[in-house]
Amino acid sequence: MRLKLALVLLLAGASCVAAPVRPLRLGLCAACHGEDGSATQPGVPDLAGQREDYLRAALEQYRDGRRDVAVMRAAVGPLAAAELDALAAWYAAQARCRP
Repeated sequence: MRLKLALVLLLAGASCVAAPVRPLRLGLCAACHGEDGSATQPGVPDLAGQREDYLRAALEQYRDGRRDVAVMRAAVGPLAAAELDALAAWYAAQARCRP
């Protein structure tokens, strides 16, 4: 009986994925991309629902200059790798609000 209960609890927990914690540095990104990843300005891309690995790579490329966009380099230049990870996870976990 205990084994059966343990198995049920294990399987139930396996389908639950914890939502990412709201990143401390989200405010600067949210000014243009929106807190939920829906851009607030024309010409700014929506980030909600993008693949996490894509977002993480893009942030790193902005930070090191491989993507030469001055405003993005200024925004993410001082961020640590863990902060880039948190931002990518946050935006990837947000639901797309626009088609």
